[in-house]
Amino acid sequence: MSVSTRADVVVRLRVPVGGVEERRVRLLEGPAGWGEWSPLPSWSEAEVAAAQEAAEEAASRDFPAARRALVTVNAMVPRVAPELAARLAVESGCGTVKVKVGDAAGEERVAAVRAMVGPNVRIRLDANGAWDPDTAIVELRRLSVHDVELVEDPVATLEELAWLRRRTGVPVAAEMSVRTVADARRLRELDAAAAVVLKPQRIGGIRAALAAATEAAVPAIASSALETSVGLAAVLALAAALPDSPFAHGCGTALLLASDVTRDPLVPVGGVLRPRRVVPDALAP
Repeated sequence: MSVSTRADVVVRLRVPVGGVEERRVRLLEGPAGWGEWSPLPSWSEAEVAAAQEAAEEAASRDFPAARRALVTVNAMVPRVAPELAARLAVESGCGTVKVKVGDAAGEERVAAVRAMVGPNVRIRLDANGAWDPDTAIVELRRLSVHDVELVEDPVATLEELAWLRRRTGVPVAAEMSVRTVADARRLRELDAAAAVVLKPQRIGGIRAALAAATEAAVPAIASSALETSVGLAAVLALAAALPDSPFAHGCGTALLLASDVTRDPLVPVGGVLRPRRVVPDALAP
């Protein structure tokens, strides 16, 4: 495979996300364009290897055919103070906002976002598997008063998701428990979730993510792993290639970068992005 490696890049975040303050990125150039290898620090060896496969795929193969010219995306609000959370949500301009919960300030954060964005913006939650099933029932009962679209990873495993799904009125989505195509097949067997959230880097590339979406047989949401715009282009390509879904895609995370590897970043305008390749040119201040 004819790919070359550009020097590694460090990109800082505007606010910490799950303890991550900067992203260490390796950019690969190949016959199809640019790919990005930037696994998160918490990922396993298998996931790090999958991220390499995803980067090589992006650099060496054309993106799959797009089903849509514009992709509706959501903003993501990390575990920050409620006042900052509300400001980030409004500044994003997105019609869907994913709010991180699972900590002591989670309910106050969601309440602040809802109060600021009003009733017409969709709010989804992401607990990163922080709750046990019984706690999840209690927390979701409290949080549901804020008109929640769905909750991503309220518990850690597919088996727990299947149990919880039958006991809560809030739709549940799986991300951290779907790291392979086989996991997606297991999700379908258990009828564990109303949606599946797929990170191309984590699962080994766009085509692996499309295969997982087919196996899961529920609406699929493409989601970033806090990539630069080079890596985000692959996430956006996945979002554009997936079947129609009622959910916005998690491609709005360039809003959280303090800098990028291009002067023309994939920052949403009015909550939408146009799929395209990104060529790195420089670290924009």
